[in-house]
Amino acid sequence: MEILKRAWAEVHLDRLRANVENYQNCLGSETGKTQLMCVVKADCYGHGSPACSLYLQEEAGIRWFAVSNLNEALELRESGITGEILILGYTPPEYAGVLSENNIIQAATDLEYAQELSSCADNCAGKPVRVHIKLDTGMSRLGLRFSSPDEYCEQILSIASLENISAEGLFTHLSSADSMDSESVEFTKEQIKLFDSVCNKAQKLCPQLKERHFMNSAGGVFYNSSKATLARLGIIMYGLTPDRELKLPFELHPVMELKAVVSQVKYLEKGASVSYGRTFTAPGRIKTATVAAGYADGVPRLLSNKGEVLIGGKKAPIIGRVCMDQLIADVTGIDVRPGDVAVIIGSDGANTVTADDIAEKCSTIGYEIVCGITKRVPRVYLK
Repeated sequence: MEILKRAWAEVHLDRLRANVENYQNCLGSETGKTQLMCVVKADCYGHGSPACSLYLQEEAGIRWFAVSNLNEALELRESGITGEILILGYTPPEYAGVLSENNIIQAATDLEYAQELSSCADNCAGKPVRVHIKLDTGMSRLGLRFSSPDEYCEQILSIASLENISAEGLFTHLSSADSMDSESVEFTKEQIKLFDSVCNKAQKLCPQLKERHFMNSAGGVFYNSSKATLARLGIIMYGLTPDRELKLPFELHPVMELKAVVSQVKYLEKGASVSYGRTFTAPGRIKTATVAAGYADGVPRLLSNKGEVLIGGKKAPIIGRVCMDQLIADVTGIDVRPGDVAVIIGSDGANTVTADDIAEKCSTIGYEIVCGITKRVPRVYLK
């Protein structure tokens, strides 16, 4: 389909694969049995789930995928994903049959929830609901939470023994693996120690719990373990850092670039105000470019008067408030015409603006920036 060249996102699949390979190499030879579980929830963090996931399956050999909910899992199945799919979040128990029919693994977060899944799976023609049991080791979000490994194991065995439930793995989530201060490092080590202790006991009592995973993006880099059968690769896969201050041992390749066209160029005289609220006043005669992208496309309104775009290889400050569909940049001294391309995220000449750069200006994280690029922005996939 030919796209309307107003605002669009270019997704570089070769960069996606490069980030995956760098992460795999970082896991090291001692974790050679650890497979990657690619986290493709939230539409692959805004990059487009069907296209990216299929590429990962067909070109990068990925066989494990993680999503947030049942709708995302079904979208993967409908788009041709044949590998394993784990739902990390909540699925209403009455959809147990849908999970079974589509061979989707569900996170079991407590005994009561697992019992409801089992009860609702009574009419699944003998197909059990596959689950990975979630342990809360310090995130205080989802999962079993107890004070001793023995108490964890008691609940794990109760879940694993339920009719219509096929318990196949154990997992947890590290809350601070991307922080290198001493307190965070110690907390993360304690999480892993507790998880390993529970797994060692539970897997002896219940051998069918073959899968064990706790490593997220930062966890796989700094806390990789040969005991883990899976490593969940998220934000690093898309070329962004788990934390801006975190120094990684390999180069990241940002996968997405956000671009838009210049719709008009004009000159403003000294004293002219710009955009809603008149928050910017021209200090002298300036040249401006109206760019056809705004906060309805995913350009944060917080970039008003402090962000920048790249035009003609040069930085052009955003002036005035970012509008719903447009923004205005000061292009004084830049050779620019209507129809030229403005780079909002990406590179132009020697200059680059990353989602992490934008996040810093907005006091947030790169995850939020890429996830915020809306559906009305077409994705163009490049290899």
